[in-house]
Amino acid sequence: MGVFTFLNKAKNDTSLGWMGVDIHSHLLPGLDDGSPDVATSVGYIERLQALGLSHFYATPHIFSDVYPNTSSTIRIALDQLTPPLPEGVTVEAAAEYMVDDTFGATWQRSYLLTLPDDHLLIEMSYMVEHPQIDRYIFDLQVKGYKVILAHPERYLFYHQRPERYQRLKELGCLFQMNLLSPTGYYNAQVQKAAQYLLKRGMVDLVGTDLHHRKHLAAIEKFVLSGEAHGLFKKNDIKNLDLFAIW
Repeated sequence: MGVFTFLNKAKNDTSLGWMGVDIHSHLLPGLDDGSPDVATSVGYIERLQALGLSHFYATPHIFSDVYPNTSSTIRIALDQLTPPLPEGVTVEAAAEYMVDDTFGATWQRSYLLTLPDDHLLIEMSYMVEHPQIDRYIFDLQVKGYKVILAHPERYLFYHQRPERYQRLKELGCLFQMNLLSPTGYYNAQVQKAAQYLLKRGMVDLVGTDLHHRKHLAAIEKFVLSGEAHGLFKKNDIKNLDLFAIW
């Protein structure tokens, strides 16, 4: 009976220990469409800690037309958050860069805020693929960056062109899936795309992409059901290997 209980628990993990590190979140206060203030940020982190996460990379948007954040504004927000953090929690800062018409000039003249070992998190408009995305990925890699595409399952233009996923992987791009995408939280099309990527073992990294309380409540329900680990465990999730503090 004890052996069965152990195996069953391993099969249906109700924590996020398997994920280990949240590499994509909007936990820094007052910077974008994520947490509005320090108290809210701390509350989110406490609830995620209860699910087994204690290491976070906050990745606020850098999007010139909407969220013109800089390394300075991000550092100030991180400094505000650090003192009241729960014991045992580490929050570090990177950024989520919007690939738009200004992005090329941004990365060519600026120091980019990356995850460890120069892993760079980028995103695009959900509606239109940037025509230079392949070139940007190549050029960034030449500069020494390791490119991570945030939530590829959410880009509408790939839902009817799944061959583009394979092309991006051939270019060496890592895929970060949002934890909630396979649940249908965003919509059925995103769920279908997430299932496509998971079935083919194309998911490298997982992030909460936490913005608000609704996200958090849905994450808690999903994780505690045991379904989260079950859906992701057949992919080689690299959060711990690449970004954990040992």
